[in-house]
Amino acid sequence: MHISEITHPNQLHGLSVRQLEQIARQIREKHLQTVAATGGHLGPGLGVVELTIALYQTLDLEHDKVLWDVGHQAYPHKMLTGRYNNFHTLRQKDGVAGYLKRCENKFDHFGAGHASTSISAALGMAMARDIKGENFKVVAVIGDGALTGGMALEAINHAGHLPNTNVLVVLNDNEMSISPNVGAISRYLNKVRLSPPMQFITGNLEEQFKHLPFVGESLSPELERVKEGMKRLAVPKVGAVIEELGFTYMGPVDGHNLEDLISTFKAAHTHSGPVLVHVATVKGKGYAIAEQDQVGYHAQSPFDLATGKAIPSSKPKPPSYSKVFAHTLVKLAENNPKIVGITAAMATGTGLDKLHAKLPKQYIDVGIAEQHAVTMAAGLACEGIRPVVAIYSTFLQRAYDQIVHDVCIQNLPVFFCLDRAGIVGADGPTHQGMYDIAYLRCLPNMVLMAPKDEAELQRMLVTGVNYTDGPIAMRFPRGNGYGVPLMEEGWEPLPIGKGEILRNGDDVLLVGYGTMVHTAMQTAEILSEHGIEATVINARFAKPLDTELILPLAQRIGRVVTLEEGCVMGGFGSGLAEALLDHNVAVPVMRLGVPDLLVEHAKPEESKAQLGLTPSQIAERVRNTFSPQMAAVSQ
Repeated sequence: MHISEITHPNQLHGLSVRQLEQIARQIREKHLQTVAATGGHLGPGLGVVELTIALYQTLDLEHDKVLWDVGHQAYPHKMLTGRYNNFHTLRQKDGVAGYLKRCENKFDHFGAGHASTSISAALGMAMARDIKGENFKVVAVIGDGALTGGMALEAINHAGHLPNTNVLVVLNDNEMSISPNVGAISRYLNKVRLSPPMQFITGNLEEQFKHLPFVGESLSPELERVKEGMKRLAVPKVGAVIEELGFTYMGPVDGHNLEDLISTFKAAHTHSGPVLVHVATVKGKGYAIAEQDQVGYHAQSPFDLATGKAIPSSKPKPPSYSKVFAHTLVKLAENNPKIVGITAAMATGTGLDKLHAKLPKQYIDVGIAEQHAVTMAAGLACEGIRPVVAIYSTFLQRAYDQIVHDVCIQNLPVFFCLDRAGIVGADGPTHQGMYDIAYLRCLPNMVLMAPKDEAELQRMLVTGVNYTDGPIAMRFPRGNGYGVPLMEEGWEPLPIGKGEILRNGDDVLLVGYGTMVHTAMQTAEILSEHGIEATVINARFAKPLDTELILPLAQRIGRVVTLEEGCVMGGFGSGLAEALLDHNVAVPVMRLGVPDLLVEHAKPEESKAQLGLTPSQIAERVRNTFSPQMAAVSQ
């Protein structure tokens, strides 16, 4: 059987191990070909091919449910659930999503973009099953990196308290999240990986006792206590912690041996209560280059399969915002030992791996634990350290209570650097950085800023490090800058809450924030070709807003357009409209940004065009809205 013939995972039932191994090879081949051509996550999916096949052969997936923690390890799942023939469209507009989506496929039982959620959701489904008196299996597949997230540990704690609730947790242990894992849990699992399999150590114990002379069946009432005692003596290193938390522990099992996996999963399904199967896998399995560089090949831009090297772009690109951020932070930290960079398992993505390499004592990776990262930063700030918390916009949402309770209420000088803010492209709704302006703007004591280009990012980084009156946040986008000249030192901080005028005109006021400043300037050029002259402001700060600059211009010009790469509801434009209202400046305001909808996976330029946020589209909207007013004024 070829995998292209599989439209339902139950078609794996009855296949021989040899046939399953052929399907595993086909999955890896398709996975590699697709990601090499389009880019995407590589290592995670390659590592779980056999795990997925073996698990699915032991389940009835017309009824049973499997939940995957973080969707990029679920590419084999997608191919086994009817999406093989369309898999080449992965992460492209209107194609297969890079993460799990309930609306995409009936076998995607729970959306998964952020880590550490699967056990909670699986437990909820298992409890709902029991409440309704139904009968099906529920499985959560979670990586060892995701176990560093507090939510996963909370779910394990709760599940272990429910001995009559059947739920299976499959721990995909490859010693990695994106980068090597950190913390005590990682060290513990490393010890477990080196221990022999123990799930069957007491399996034959009963039979052996029965064959003892003069014993026979007479020990049956005591046998369970004897077996339990033997097991506790035998597994102090292997599953003791898991067992103490109320789970039946099975493993570790070789995650690339189909026979072992199938027999282990079959045995796991016979146990009642919560069960954890510990599967040891190799990230990037089957592609030697990815196995050797598990960090670099977690995800890749299009690359040459033969060499593993990225396909060069047709022309040189300016440095990315992340690289400029990292380089500048290292320079600042070299001169200020109180600066400490903090990441939540995203060292390479945020660029903080550069800080780690140069100044390891000024670098902290907390694992996938954004809540802990923020409150720990608050503690550092209490003692005079300058914590720089570098977390993607989409992931900082996970620590919202800590931002409010532990940072803002106490007015502590924590500097939040929000990478991947705005439209991020192929990763889709789970990773779009749409909401940080809105969810941070409403918090007392918080200062918000966004650079118009990579050079201004350098100055804002200095501004944030020097600001000690309370919390401050800077958002910046994914991708490359504009190629503007950069400085190696001597950066001056910006005055808090002050914008700048980039262009003068009397017909319309365009107020841009962050990445949309460049768009505002391009829009002004197009409008000028149609006889409409615009004043363009680089706001720099969403809070405090530069009302001294903006309000008089809004009053004089009489037509205001705000531009932001984030949600319109509660965002930058809303803040400016509130300021106009509060100061009795009654002028029409057009707020441009992302409306109240989810931005699906596509190239950023495709998403912007669909949202009407390209310069030509904005210019047309301005003309259609304000041209009659401007004509009336000129008469």
